Amino acid sequence: MGLGAAAVIGVLTAIQARINGQLGARLGDGFTAAVISFGSGLVVLIVLSLVIPQGRRGFAALVGGLRRREQDGRRGIPVWMLCGGVAGALSVATQSLAVGIIGVALFTVGVVAGQTVSGLLLDRSGIGPAGVVAVTPARLVGGALAMLAAAVSLAGGVHAPPVLIVLPFLVGAGIAWQSAVNGRLRQRVGTPLTATLVNFIGGTLVLGIAELVHSLTVTPPPTVYPAAPWLYIGGIIGVTYIFLAAALVSYTGVLLLGLGTVVGQVVTSVVIDALWPTAAAPGLWQSLLMSSLAILSVVVAAVPWRWARPAR
Repeated sequence: MGLGAAAVIGVLTAIQARINGQLGARLGDGFTAAVISFGSGLVVLIVLSLVIPQGRRGFAALVGGLRRREQDGRRGIPVWMLCGGVAGALSVATQSLAVGIIGVALFTVGVVAGQTVSGLLLDRSGIGPAGVVAVTPARLVGGALAMLAAAVSLAGGVHAPPVLIVLPFLVGAGIAWQSAVNGRLRQRVGTPLTATLVNFIGGTLVLGIAELVHSLTVTPPPTVYPAAPWLYIGGIIGVTYIFLAAALVSYTGVLLLGLGTVVGQVVTSVVIDALWPTAAAPGLWQSLLMSSLAILSVVVAAVPWRWARPAR
């Protein structure tokens, strides 16, 4: 059940990536597209937090937790639990800057590699809400297969600036951190709605500053915006999958949430790039092999193999 929901997160992530990438390409400004995506999601979350009783209780718990930290430190909310939005901002900005050029599949495999490495480290260190999760042989093999999937996607070379290949890896590491931080914050405030709200407040602030600096130093923001409504729903999609991730990570752990997400994300990415290819997207055989390896990595990491259980 948890892995199935994680796969849905992956589907939504892939769709959001292509929408934001297309908006950035149409505007000629990835930073503006990222601000639109995060800002629209923030508006939705503010409305929900005001209307839904759970949202109001969660916000009250957030304020109370911050005050307790200042007074006595007992079960308070430290500043680092408010920083998940920084990783979200990097993710949306990279979508807007890179996906329109390298395609969804190539973006996805970079994210897969980053999530795999970061997820193993975060689970082992106990940063996530599930506490310390053992690094079993099965989890290591599953992670290695996910990394192999990323390597396959780069076979034959990629005709894109190197920075557009490195950024998705950093995004993947950031997504794993974001899931862990949002899960911990959810435990403190009692609802994933408030954790998601905090995520979008931080991300919108970071992206707004980045857009201001970009406008003052590089190029002013666009004055003409595309009319197609579907280009502006990336924020709503982001709200949905970040909410789901914050709710799920306590049950799955950071790595398994990431690997389950990989299945939905990779398969959806292959379909999107096949129907709507970009100039630097990998070939179909690479995409199919990559998706097969990614799915296998989830099976190996998730199935409770006897030899994979940690010794007592």
